[in-house]
Amino acid sequence: MSALLESLAQGFDGDTARRATLDAALRDGLPKPRSESWKYTSLRALERRTFAPATIGAVDAAMLAAIEGPRLVFVNGVFDAALSSRDALPAGVTLEAGVGADVEGIVGPDRVFAALNAALAQTGAVVRIAANAKVDAPLHLVFIGAAATQDQAWHLRHAIEVGEGASARVVEHHLAAGMHQHLANSVATVTIARGASLAHLRVQDDAMGATAFARTDASVAEDARYQRLDLELGGALSRHEFGCRLLGKNAGVQADGVLLGTGRRHLDTRLNIDHVAGDTRCDLTWRGLATDRSRAVLHGGILIRAGADGSNAALSSRNLLLSDQAEIDAQPVLEIHADEVQAAHGAAVGGLDPTALFYMRSRGLPEGEAHRMLTAAFCRDVLPGLDASLRPIAESALDRALASLERTA
Repeated sequence: MSALLESLAQGFDGDTARRATLDAALRDGLPKPRSESWKYTSLRALERRTFAPATIGAVDAAMLAAIEGPRLVFVNGVFDAALSSRDALPAGVTLEAGVGADVEGIVGPDRVFAALNAALAQTGAVVRIAANAKVDAPLHLVFIGAAATQDQAWHLRHAIEVGEGASARVVEHHLAAGMHQHLANSVATVTIARGASLAHLRVQDDAMGATAFARTDASVAEDARYQRLDLELGGALSRHEFGCRLLGKNAGVQADGVLLGTGRRHLDTRLNIDHVAGDTRCDLTWRGLATDRSRAVLHGGILIRAGADGSNAALSSRNLLLSDQAEIDAQPVLEIHADEVQAAHGAAVGGLDPTALFYMRSRGLPEGEAHRMLTAAFCRDVLPGLDASLRPIAESALDRALASLERTA
């Protein structure tokens, strides 16, 4: 057994069913180097590390000043009631700390972190929107990694449920209070009922040394809409597996994102969209940027099942390499088992357009400023489709990350 798994198992506190799940995960072990779904993400360095069970850390409340409205706050995986705010919850909204439902399909070494979560998670964020409720102001879920005397690990299991005909907006903030090298392992289930809609922004801006494994399993019912944007901006090793099942006619998902690799960061995102019903739609627009010695990975998987006629699926993955030592791996996968569908995918990797650079330089812009403007415009491609109430939050986070990129260039 690896040192990593042995140390994580020390935090077990559960019943016999959870113990069986943990034992199965320990037997399966970490994904092997030949595993197809982990071929671009090595765990060799991580498997030698050890982590202590998490304890809540100290956080200055001032770092939350810009996060207005209802919020749940977790520090080092522990719910912090003092920093949370639930006084102004709209009618029909439940926002509480609890444990989301078990997730299916967690058996096997390729899913060991989801299995560990099922065995070890003791809390998480639970959001419930009642049928026909309209929630205009964003609900905030804040996860802070705080400095500690030793590296810690925590496991959170979340649930977001939007009732029939309801609409809501949710923002996940993954932030750092000081430098740390903790490990966060989270699983979320998102359920959007018939005729409902959810706009969901996730900003991952953790400490430079942090490790994060996340899995999101979403289901979208008939006439429902799920719009989300993932900004992968921080961490040393970050992997997010996003799966979405379109279960009813006219269900749709728009799942866009930015992978911003700097330093020696490794960012891995896996998209798996499953068109179960006919007349469903998915739109996936992703932008990747890698500089220094970083690596960005995007797997864009789309499955259109037999009988899902009338489905419309599109994936666009464009990527910028700004260093000879950086790497970007784009892997679009399209699997179709139905007739009368529209489907397209494309992936491209390259540098900044020299013609555009020349044009901007010829207009008097310094080279650094021209690079900055083109890079910012490239990353902002994903923002126009985001819900208007969430766009300023995404713009601010992306601008801060790009400013940091300039300072380290």
